[in-house]
Amino acid sequence: MNKLDLLRTFVRVSEMSSFTLAGESLGLPRSTVSEHVQALEGLLGTRLLQRTTRRVQATQDGLVLYERSKDLLSHMDEIEGLFRQDEASLTGRIRIDLPNILGRRVVMPRLPEFMARHPLLELEISSTDRRVDLLAEGFDCVVRVGAQPDQSVVARHLCDFAMVNCASPAYLQRYGVPQCLEDLAQHRLVHYVGVLGGRSEGFVYERDGQVQRLPMNGSVTVNSTDAYESACLGGFGLIQAPRMGMHQYLNRGELVEVLPQFSAPSMEVSLLYARQRHLPLRVRVFMDWLGEVVRSATQI
Repeated sequence: MNKLDLLRTFVRVSEMSSFTLAGESLGLPRSTVSEHVQALEGLLGTRLLQRTTRRVQATQDGLVLYERSKDLLSHMDEIEGLFRQDEASLTGRIRIDLPNILGRRVVMPRLPEFMARHPLLELEISSTDRRVDLLAEGFDCVVRVGAQPDQSVVARHLCDFAMVNCASPAYLQRYGVPQCLEDLAQHRLVHYVGVLGGRSEGFVYERDGQVQRLPMNGSVTVNSTDAYESACLGGFGLIQAPRMGMHQYLNRGELVEVLPQFSAPSMEVSLLYARQRHLPLRVRVFMDWLGEVVRSATQI
């Protein structure tokens, strides 16, 4: 049997947790799917799947093979399309990671237009705010906001997001609207840290071209942009965030801009990918589209 066919069948069974559903998606009888998996297990000398009456689940060896097989099959798709430059026939898998709010508000609403152009592509989309390891976690590219000190990756600058200081109307009614930096001594800041237990930068602003940091009190510390946004809406204090993510709340009056003369420096938005000699055409096409979509967010 063709070993690649065995791997494709195994991957589909692992993803669907079902021999029957995998067979339907591959156009194969259930008996053939079972034969493929048994042949692969015999070839490798290990049990890959645990079969029960209700579901099929990968063993530890099966999980390892699943991750490696996806990469191998993706590389084979790349080789098959290496000399085809027709974007309409792009195939294969693209694995990406996006910041939570950027993914939810900017990229995902526009994604149908990309998939309509390239219906044969498969996308795996992760949304996190943490730093990821592109190679170890198998990402083709990731979008990150802020400085990128990692020299092991290529960082393509996409745009800069202007920042805004925000607070909820309920918070401002309780604490008053700050008019100058001195007023912040009577206010609270929602602290954002990369890792809980880390130290907050405080209130950040620019003066005479220099970045300044002002320590502030605050009872809530978070490590995700979703929680940061929610804490501000809940009246726990001021936040400093990209205007792109806050504009809908500002327009609806759910948040109010304060101290516009003391905004934080703009945040750089970068598209990161591993240093390698060749990027598959499908990845390059997606990265170009993604860059256009992210840059469009600066027009809001």
